[in-house]
Amino acid sequence: MIDLRSDTITRPTKGMLEAMFNAKVGDDVLGDDNVVAELENKIAGILGMEAAVFCPSGIMANQIAIKAHTKPGDEVICDEFSHIYRFEGGGIALNSGCSVRLVKGDRGRIKAKDVLENINPDNVHFPVTSLVSLENTCNKGGGCCYNFNDIVEINKACRENNLKLHLDGARLFNALAETGEKPTEHGELFDSISICLSKGLGAPVGSVLSGDRQFIHEARRYRRSFGGGMRQAGYLAAAGIYALDNHIERLKEDHNRAKKIGNALKNMPYVSELVPVETNIIIFKLAGDVSENDFLKKLQDNGINAVTFGPQTIRMVTHLDFTDEMLEEVIEILKNI
Repeated sequence: MIDLRSDTITRPTKGMLEAMFNAKVGDDVLGDDNVVAELENKIAGILGMEAAVFCPSGIMANQIAIKAHTKPGDEVICDEFSHIYRFEGGGIALNSGCSVRLVKGDRGRIKAKDVLENINPDNVHFPVTSLVSLENTCNKGGGCCYNFNDIVEINKACRENNLKLHLDGARLFNALAETGEKPTEHGELFDSISICLSKGLGAPVGSVLSGDRQFIHEARRYRRSFGGGMRQAGYLAAAGIYALDNHIERLKEDHNRAKKIGNALKNMPYVSELVPVETNIIIFKLAGDVSENDFLKKLQDNGINAVTFGPQTIRMVTHLDFTDEMLEEVIEILKNI
């Protein structure tokens, strides 16, 4: 079965497994797992930020960031497609006691004017706007990338209005592979950034949250209260270090394969709309009365796994374990299904 459900389904490579087996671990809750510390310092250095904390998941990293940047009763500005709003189990309300001001942007991307138009006045009738969250690339938006100048302008709007700015950068390295921007350029603009290691980078588990030292000090406290302390986490951290050293440059391969699938889908009679393919995510809507579940069944019968992503909508994601041979097979099946 060719699995295109997500880039989270990859298995550790031989080199990654060797790095994990050879890790000299300690107890991270007690602060003496040097491999975890190495990973945290590595990510912080790549982004040009002061410190970082290793978390079990991207959701936990995002939710810790929201908790540390806000107080109960505050409001968070984000796009309606944002992962923190759609796919994190209501965590903003549950964990931080905050409301959400949703913006209808462009495939998950907002602009500075959207921020400025949605800041609440200093009035007892309204929650205090305290945080803006962006997602780059945006999963629900088909893996689209932010225009860097738009982020600069959003940063300016936040600074002028005393708002914190968080980046859900689960697939940030996918965006950077396309834009050619430097990670440090993003590190300069955000108060916090979460990076997922278990998506395109191919590690089995984990995300890293970065920010300044005081923010990460608070983040560690919340990680503890969220139940995110891990003991011999160095085995997982070693996989993350290996991924950062070996799997960033190859992300373009995933993007190129995704674009070839997108090109094959463009003229298929069963496709009514194809979201522009920028990175490793392909989203398309089905034409006519073909249901997403029926179409998934056809794919499965032909040896392909994908997922639904809304009414009559299918998502496929290319990844480390998806080869050129598999690509040829998928395109042939899509042409004849």
